[in-house]
Amino acid sequence: MKFGVCLPYMKREIDRDTILDWCRLVDAGPFETLSCGERIVSYTQDMRVLLSAAAALTGRVRIMPSLYVLPMHSAVRAAKEIATLDVLSGGRVAVTVGIGGREHDYRAVGAPFERRYGRLDEGVATLRDIWSQKPPFEGAEPVGPVPVQPGGPPVYSGSMGPKAIRRAARWADGVYAFSVNADPGTFAAQRRMIDEAWGESGRDAAPYRANGFWYSLADDAESKLRGYAQEYLKIAGEDAARAVAATMQAHTPDAVERAIDAVEEQGYDECFLVSATAELSEIERVAALIEKRG
Repeated sequence: MKFGVCLPYMKREIDRDTILDWCRLVDAGPFETLSCGERIVSYTQDMRVLLSAAAALTGRVRIMPSLYVLPMHSAVRAAKEIATLDVLSGGRVAVTVGIGGREHDYRAVGAPFERRYGRLDEGVATLRDIWSQKPPFEGAEPVGPVPVQPGGPPVYSGSMGPKAIRRAARWADGVYAFSVNADPGTFAAQRRMIDEAWGESGRDAAPYRANGFWYSLADDAESKLRGYAQEYLKIAGEDAARAVAATMQAHTPDAVERAIDAVEEQGYDECFLVSATAELSEIERVAALIEKRG
């Protein structure tokens, strides 16, 4: 099983040195993918800018927007951005797309929140049309650049529930599911959903299956992980955020290793580790844990 990590794009203390150090450590470590999520409202850094920097600062790991909230944007513009990232990285890009869950982000960029599921489906089709050099409208030139990867980068679906996963089975190359609190039952249920959806779709190619969870291995990890969860989920209400934060468990080496084991036992291709802080100890300690596993 491969391992991916997410840049700490939501942390206020992230600066140039943080990005340089994270990219260096991830590229040198036992990781296959460096990802970054997309948020608009609240204190976050821009996914596109950070991953462009990461593509230039690394030479080995895959670069993955995850997830790219495609219905918030022009799919043609997104295709151009992702193709450019593929060129900049030398063909090391995959992209996870989804609808997100924050109406305020849509409103902030002037995008409708309605019919977002349908626009996601349409947007993925547009990505592939643009990457294959189909003009965006009759009489127009094709939109460049041409991706390094023939046909464009793999497109995964950021999906956690049965309806979203069934939709993804129509067009995705795989699914990146998630359990915020590293629940083994969730990993197992999502694996079943993926397999059932692909089986019902009748597609020949097997999906790429990934899952992940929030963790912290920094000093005072339990407090930092619960604080991260509560801050991230406060949009659902303070009481709900506190309730979920209280279930966080991946804040010791043993607990993180058990969560990794649970992902691996379900036969996932990749496990994504999303840290609660921007501290370098998060990467150094989880890298040591993975390397110890052999």
